[in-house]
Amino acid sequence: MPKQDIYDSGSIKSRTNTMVSPEEIRVVIIDDDEEDYMIINDYINEIEGKNFIVDWCPTYPAALEKIKSNAYHLYFVDYFLGNKTGLDLLKEARSFNFDRPVILLTGFGSRDIDIKAMESGATDYLIKSELSTEKLDRCIRYALERTSFLIELKARENKYRTLFEGSKDAVFIADPELSFKEANQSTYYLLQPKNGNLAGRTLYDYLDDEVQKARIKDLIRSSGNIDDLEIRLQGEDNEEKNCLLSLYVLQDTDHPTVVHGMIHDITSIKKAQLANFQAEKMAANERLIRMLAHEIRNPLNNILLSIEHLLPTQQDEEQKTFLNIIQRNSLRINQIISELLNLANPAEMVFEKHPLQEIIEESLANAADRINLHKIAVEKKFPPSPMIISADKPKLILAFTNILINAVEAMESNNGKLTLVLNAANDVYSICINDNGKGIPKEYLPRLFDPFFTMKKNGVGLGLTASYSIFQSHKADVHVQSNNEGTSFTINFAKA
Repeated sequence: MPKQDIYDSGSIKSRTNTMVSPEEIRVVIIDDDEEDYMIINDYINEIEGKNFIVDWCPTYPAALEKIKSNAYHLYFVDYFLGNKTGLDLLKEARSFNFDRPVILLTGFGSRDIDIKAMESGATDYLIKSELSTEKLDRCIRYALERTSFLIELKARENKYRTLFEGSKDAVFIADPELSFKEANQSTYYLLQPKNGNLAGRTLYDYLDDEVQKARIKDLIRSSGNIDDLEIRLQGEDNEEKNCLLSLYVLQDTDHPTVVHGMIHDITSIKKAQLANFQAEKMAANERLIRMLAHEIRNPLNNILLSIEHLLPTQQDEEQKTFLNIIQRNSLRINQIISELLNLANPAEMVFEKHPLQEIIEESLANAADRINLHKIAVEKKFPPSPMIISADKPKLILAFTNILINAVEAMESNNGKLTLVLNAANDVYSICINDNGKGIPKEYLPRLFDPFFTMKKNGVGLGLTASYSIFQSHKADVHVQSNNEGTSFTINFAKA
């Protein structure tokens, strides 16, 4: 390292309150013996090629002020300072976040004092009777270089610590079994550990999929590193999250193996992708419905016109019966086509401000007969203050009624429980409708809102399709979760 870097590094100069030229090295000798100060000063000034400015400080209180001022590059401190010692001074200096090099001086050698000096933060320890120009030159060079290195190291540590703590992604350090050793705040926010403690927990505790666990273990064993593996995490708040996992294994023969991990939460991206996919699918379904309705209605109209022409002229009663059956079913087909067209071309919405509580209550009233017949217990958790949204109230009541009726029919009579929870967060109002029914198989969830898809024996498969279309018109976000213990519909609305 060049001499100027050693004695006047940027990190040291930037912390100096007194402006000095690059060649100057400011030194203070804290010693209550003026003769000792003069001897040390002479030795320092004999060092060639350097421009030292040396000050003397003979008392302990003045020494504290010198330390607080941070005005010097280097501090020589005598062990004995009146009633106190240089070790006392070092201990007090720690409370000021003092980081300048301190060289402790004593009149006699003692291993005990040497150890205590280093433990208190001294950079070096010298015996006065052994001082020389060469020894002081080496000591000063070492002290300034080491301090410059430590300041730079601390700055780097602070920079990476800030990145670690401030990252919106979950960043953690773990052992090879992925047991957490250190984690940033985003990790706690993502996993929501009980009592806010990850001690003794592993990443595997938050993975329900055994196949995925085995795959991660195999990847760590074989390649050591994992880049952007898509996983599903379940925090201790029971909320499932889609994430990208990256793991990097650091092996060192002198230290235990550690794993650096990062988890990027892509749940919102996945939800947006799903919403876009559903919207595209609905648009495609609507185009198909309009095309089919047009193609079916043309021959159907011909059939109906023919029947209307034949019925008055038909004298045979048995033939009339058959013609009536054809007419009734043709009219039923025509009605189904009209319902499909209404679904594909919903009537214009009339939006007004309404409390979400009121809409849910009226939807429950519409489903009350089914609820009472099946003897379903209903639990409501509504906040007292109105949650106002912009809505076409009759349409939204219809959409919620369809969901409530489906929930009721999925539960066992006398053993069903329907829970409705309203929540407010940021700019969103959400309604969560939970049932304890048989649930929906995972492979059916992507088709849940498709026209004509139904799990009921006598169902048509248009109720949830109509509900989804209405929610879309309200720009509401719909999320469905299901398992063998029931189904949960969560619908989020923007605040009015």
